[in-house]
Amino acid sequence: MHGLDLNMLEWARAQFAMTALFHFFFVPFTLGMSFLVAFFETIYVKTGKKEWKEITQFWQTLFGINFALGLATGIIHEFEFGTNWSTYSWVVGDLFGAPLAVEGIVAFFMEATFAAISFFGWKRVSKSVHLASTWLLAIGSNLSALWILIANGFMQHPSNEFGFFNIETSRLEMTDFWALITQPVAQIKFLHTITASYTLSSLFVLGISSLYLLRKKHVDFAKKSAAVAAAFGLIASIFTAVIGDEHAYEVTNTQPTKIAAAEGLYVGEKGASIVAFGIPKNLPARDVTSNDEAFVFKIELPKMLSLLGKRDPNAYVPGLKDLIEGNPEYGIWPLKKLAQIGAEAREDLRKYHEAKKAGDVEAMKAAKEDFYKVVWSDPKTGLKITKADLIGYGFFKNVDNLDLIHPPVPTVFYAFHIMVGLGFWFIIIFVAAWLKIIKNAYENATLLQKLAVISVPLPWIATSFGWMTAEIGRQPWTVFGVLPTPESVTPIALQNVQATFFMFLTAFVILGIAELKILFTVVKSGPKGAH
Repeated sequence: MHGLDLNMLEWARAQFAMTALFHFFFVPFTLGMSFLVAFFETIYVKTGKKEWKEITQFWQTLFGINFALGLATGIIHEFEFGTNWSTYSWVVGDLFGAPLAVEGIVAFFMEATFAAISFFGWKRVSKSVHLASTWLLAIGSNLSALWILIANGFMQHPSNEFGFFNIETSRLEMTDFWALITQPVAQIKFLHTITASYTLSSLFVLGISSLYLLRKKHVDFAKKSAAVAAAFGLIASIFTAVIGDEHAYEVTNTQPTKIAAAEGLYVGEKGASIVAFGIPKNLPARDVTSNDEAFVFKIELPKMLSLLGKRDPNAYVPGLKDLIEGNPEYGIWPLKKLAQIGAEAREDLRKYHEAKKAGDVEAMKAAKEDFYKVVWSDPKTGLKITKADLIGYGFFKNVDNLDLIHPPVPTVFYAFHIMVGLGFWFIIIFVAAWLKIIKNAYENATLLQKLAVISVPLPWIATSFGWMTAEIGRQPWTVFGVLPTPESVTPIALQNVQATFFMFLTAFVILGIAELKILFTVVKSGPKGAH
């Protein structure tokens, strides 16, 4: 690694993580509630009944509060790429910046335009125009998430199908925009994120409606709101689980270190099991000879990791030790070899620019040919890996301590398993609620209503842990396999990052308290008290 002050790196990471988690508090609520508000208004326009207009306006008020703060924190988040992570932005900006630019130009424009009509146009435009604006606001909000997750998908799984490392500019540059936006990792990640967001907002509406029923207040309002939320939430929670399975399959085959950390798999296995519940130890991968010794306690589901990750119950899934030390039987290269090739690629890059400066055309040609030399190819798919594709590994110079190249196992393990466990809990809640609703018995289901109220904060915990799994599980990379996190940060004074960290922390605490106070006030007042 270069001579960067690691304290600066950790402060920059802490600031980014804080901003991301705070921003993500608003994002899923916005994505899901926008569609619920559109559903409620559609029923109002179709039936013409005033009570559905009151229902729409009440939930729209809560949505609007969240929407405004989400926009503010999102802007701060994007600015940090230029302040604390400018090296990253410069190296990968051509690929990372394109979808963010589209998000700002198209999706953000849609949100800003139709939010104004949806929030303030009730008495100014016709019912059909207002309804169309509400739906377009929902679509715009979700399109915004799509473009952001396309950018994040590139970070999770960069591919030479849509970009390459240009030796002339020393930057990653785009070759195929369509391939970038249709990458499977990003599309599956998008679907998993939005369905989780729909689950979150549905449980919020169900929980608040249940609170009113428990207090015998706004009963008709609560019953109607709960029926829509339970139906939407049931579909969304099941789809979240189904898409989550597909997401796990993609991660297993594109980020093997992440799935190995998430399951505490140190030693590769045929017919690998899923750990349904366990307490992992934080051990160096090279010291582990058996997966059993990596846990204090665990309960396993035999062969399920191979089935879900490889679509074959007897397939081999590599563990962290295999990914560090290599496994020739399964074509897994040791990290020392990857680091050596990456170092050679960095040396070729240096030679090329030295030759260019000296005007030595022949030396430039030789260095360029060596830089793009194919080191591995797949005869089945035709996929080729060049030295340039492995340049990121050249930054890891301490080849005797390459345990540092995988994410922290306990952190990723617990985040992943808590997310999954809560996901199944949400399905149970929605199934039980919907069965009661179709029997017209939810009004008297006191225990279920209490569980729904208690469960309201849980989707925020689940989505936050899901995001932590994705981002911490990618470490130590900002762009997996290409650009290490320590090489991505801006070399600025530590005091600058510390000052802005506490400035943002103060602002976020104030905004968070204000948000919760306003939400609690509106909920306490009820649908009629809100207007």
